[in-house]
Amino acid sequence: MNLQTIKQRFGIIGNSATLNHALKIAMQVAPTDLSVLIEGASGVGKESFSKIIHNLSSRKHQKFIAINCGALPESTLYSELFGHTKNAFTGATTERKGYFETVNGGTIFLDEIGEMPPKLQQFLLRVLEQGEFVKMGSNKVETTDVRVIAATNVKLLENVQQGKFREDLYYRLNTVPIKVPPLKDRSEDIHILFRKFAADFAERYKTSPVRLDERAQLLLENYTWPGNIRELKNIALQISALSENKSITAEALLEFIPKALDRNLPALSNQFGGGFDNAGGSGFYEREILFKFLYEMKKDLADLKTWVAEIAQTNNLQMPNGKTTSSLTPVSSFQAQATASFSNSDYENDNYDDNNSSNNNNKQTPIIINTERSISNKYSDVEEIEESLSIEDMEQELIKKALIKHRGKRKEAAKELGISERTLYRKIRQYEIEA
Repeated sequence: MNLQTIKQRFGIIGNSATLNHALKIAMQVAPTDLSVLIEGASGVGKESFSKIIHNLSSRKHQKFIAINCGALPESTLYSELFGHTKNAFTGATTERKGYFETVNGGTIFLDEIGEMPPKLQQFLLRVLEQGEFVKMGSNKVETTDVRVIAATNVKLLENVQQGKFREDLYYRLNTVPIKVPPLKDRSEDIHILFRKFAADFAERYKTSPVRLDERAQLLLENYTWPGNIRELKNIALQISALSENKSITAEALLEFIPKALDRNLPALSNQFGGGFDNAGGSGFYEREILFKFLYEMKKDLADLKTWVAEIAQTNNLQMPNGKTTSSLTPVSSFQAQATASFSNSDYENDNYDDNNSSNNNNKQTPIIINTERSISNKYSDVEEIEESLSIEDMEQELIKKALIKHRGKRKEAAKELGISERTLYRKIRQYEIEA
């Protein structure tokens, strides 16, 4: 059974490399009886992995049960797992079988294993190592053949170091670890999942599914999703049920995820109107101004590279080793490298022999342009001007460019910059730009 078939069978959506790796491990360990520890944040779908392992194992025709160790009180958890005899405690009017007895031959999924009380951990270890347990109120040792799959949303090894979890039990459970990635590490899967949840809602209630525009998709993919897939599903259902428009913009999306812009990425500070306000979302657009400015810088760099290559080709300039410009990178190659930035390693001393050139003063020395070597040492008298990296300066310069391009027409300039006219007027006043 291949990976795609497994995804279709168990409703797994996504193509990220980390997700595929976790699924492959689950498929490989399934035919064995080894214990598995599934690690991952809440809401990433750990129980789905336990079902995949069970259904691909030789125990697939036996029972499967999932137990949340953190949801059951300590006083009843032992009885739930191992059972009790009649009159074992107040209210025990009949004998009860525990899960390790009723699921004999099958699989037990212990979710949130880190929440299991320390006293019960030793009994679980005995079941894993020897297949033996004792009912509450009984002295009779009973046996069981159960495969245990555990899951945790905490770093269990840290609990071991803090004395909250038995070390021997940790290594017994962690025979084969599977790490399920959080949604924030699966950005390429976020929009696919959103579309699936929106389509399911539309099919159920006989409506058209909502769709995200490009900027809304970008916003969705860069959100941290602390609630993982559960949170994404809730958001998709909220938008499907409450949105009046079927085409969702970034502004509309922020009404459902107001914290979508609260992430540790480069952004304009509040003194420039940063953030996303309700009166037009100027902060979000101002950030786009910076991105556009950086993009224009890349284009200027590409033009410079192309210009150097054209001069070299037109004048048939020679390289230091005597090669002609045919060895230079062609113009198309420079254009292909337009998004690459210069690094210090691109320029080094060309070690040109000055003595040799002085002995040939009567000869016309060809001009040499080497785009891969440094000429800074030969032209040390040229002053190097450091470019300002101030966000304020960049924003101001880009606004000036837009106004010049559109001959002072503020409406067209604002449209070019992707901001409202009101925001542009405010920026012109702030920077005292003559327009």
